[in-house]
Amino acid sequence: MADQPTPLMPHATATWLVDNTGLSFEQIADFCGIHVLEVQAMADDLAGSKYTGRDPVHAGELTLAEIEKGQADSEYALKMQRAPVAVNRTKGPRYTPVSKRQDKPDGIAWLIRNHPEVSDAQISRLIGTTRNTITAIRDRSHWNIQNIQPKDPVTLGLCSQRELDAIVAKAAKNRPAEDEGAPAEARGSSDRERLIEELRAERTANEKAAAEAAQEAEAAAWLEAKRASEDVAEG
Repeated sequence: MADQPTPLMPHATATWLVDNTGLSFEQIADFCGIHVLEVQAMADDLAGSKYTGRDPVHAGELTLAEIEKGQADSEYALKMQRAPVAVNRTKGPRYTPVSKRQDKPDGIAWLIRNHPEVSDAQISRLIGTTRNTITAIRDRSHWNIQNIQPKDPVTLGLCSQRELDAIVAKAAKNRPAEDEGAPAEARGSSDRERLIEELRAERTANEKAAAEAAQEAEAAAWLEAKRASEDVAEG
């Protein structure tokens, strides 16, 4: 349903649908307008950023009846109940609530890591920050760099998904000519392959960490048993 609007917060909505419904990954991806591999990553807890779920039923974008139809038929395409209202910003610097300002460095770090094609000027307008702050985070000279954790600015409430998508799309148009000359299908295939590789690498790292933890636990248990036997022998 390419002509259907997407939820106000697609990734957060997808997270909620994964956690609270029996809908297929394809149905969720189609309704939220994201790639099915992203939904798979959410279900496997492999997403680079953990999203806080957003209930589309409470938001009025989806009904329980629609969800039940989708759960009963995996081929059913969910229909949006009410499209989100677009918010038009007035000119001038972005206002960020005081409670959210401490999250700005995390949002900036996420953009630098995940969308290097976005310019500092674009990040400044999107987040409502200064170029000096962006530069300090980029070259890791920021006074609080040790505590900065890259987090999706949409999830942090620093911008909307539509604003982020618009900035990324605009930045993509300014990529080097060699990138623009590549077939769209090839670029899409490359993006999917890169995402799959990232998910595999993260999964491998998690498995390795779990194996190391198990070995440490086994070694600790063996050492404890040895100490116990020595204590018995001495007694």
